[in-house]
Amino acid sequence: MTHRVLIVGGGFGGLYAAKALRRAPVEVTLVDRANHHLFQPLLYQVATGILTEGEIAPPLRGILRNQRNARVLLAQADGFDLDGRRVTATTPEGESLTLGYDSLIVAAGASGGMKSLADARDVRSRVLRAFELAELATDPQERAAWLRFAVVGGGPTGIELAGQIAALAQRTLRRDYREIDTRAARISLLEAGPRVLPEFPEPLRLKAARQLAELGVDVWLRAAVVGADDEGVELAAGLKVPARTVIWAAGVNASPLAETLADASGAPTDRHGRIATNDDLTLPGHPEVFAVGDMAARDGVPGVAPAAMQQGRHAARTIRNRLDHRPTRPFRYVDKGRLAIVGRRRALGTAFGIRFAGRLALLVWAVVHVRYLVGWGNRFVTVTRWLWSMLARDRGQRVISPTPLTDLSSTVRTTEHVTI
Repeated sequence: MTHRVLIVGGGFGGLYAAKALRRAPVEVTLVDRANHHLFQPLLYQVATGILTEGEIAPPLRGILRNQRNARVLLAQADGFDLDGRRVTATTPEGESLTLGYDSLIVAAGASGGMKSLADARDVRSRVLRAFELAELATDPQERAAWLRFAVVGGGPTGIELAGQIAALAQRTLRRDYREIDTRAARISLLEAGPRVLPEFPEPLRLKAARQLAELGVDVWLRAAVVGADDEGVELAAGLKVPARTVIWAAGVNASPLAETLADASGAPTDRHGRIATNDDLTLPGHPEVFAVGDMAARDGVPGVAPAAMQQGRHAARTIRNRLDHRPTRPFRYVDKGRLAIVGRRRALGTAFGIRFAGRLALLVWAVVHVRYLVGWGNRFVTVTRWLWSMLARDRGQRVISPTPLTDLSSTVRTTEHVTI
């Protein structure tokens, strides 16, 4: 009987595990509640109108169409019977599925912050609507209020979002409105720690802070957020940062499915809901079950796409080695470096201990991201849109969802989500 590998989640960890099993003597079933793989590192560019959804979200079936030992199922995994080696799932029509396996790889990702196309669309609509409502306002104070934005989180996503919103206000939109000067927009970046980009070397952190200041972004350090309403963000220090539009780009938690899997296995979780695994990413007492990506709590392994890719490949390699009766090895993360882009033409990064910034960093950033995009068509279109955005200072993807504008002024949510 052919060895059955069930993969839950079509993100970086799950997809790269499936592809790594291409030539293995196994049957691969990949289950995901969405029909697409999402290239999350460029999700903020959908949120700020540079790219379209299709360029960063190719269909899973299209990616795996030529892999004869793989199939894709559209369903939401919701339960684990580890002793019986079964996973229960629910289809979009509400029907229940029971899927058996010999090896299980759970790569369901994380929740919170901007993690889906719906989140990106929501951010884009809310940012663009803020300018529309500022244009409609007749009271100067109300107009100024709509032109205040706050991004919570000083990591790469927060830096990139804040810089792109500033670029929108200063360049892309400034000739589109008659009653407002979009360059009057104020963008605040709030970081709970003592520095932005804490995982970068000190010189690059300082350079990022300077570049943000040049873009007109106000950087707040040691600014832990404890709440938000329709007038601004409340800080633990007792201060309030005025902002009508607040975007959460700080820490995230593992998918709720991690808790379900932890309960089924008895494995402990950390404060972010990630499962404590063995050195080889398997669950204690269940060597046939792997937790990868944002599901796994491993010291020294960041919650970034390259780590999830490496973990997915490691799980696949372990399965192949077992089938071939070869020894297996613990997972070792190889940190190839960090990259971040600030605004339109500013970037910085590290690679194998070497620091770089400016045009070289921008080129490396572009090459790396295009390299990992799925499909030559998506790569070509993405590069074309980047060039057009830089040369023409225009962003064609500025569609606002049809939710009534008045819904924004009365919406108050906790800062666990995108907040207005």
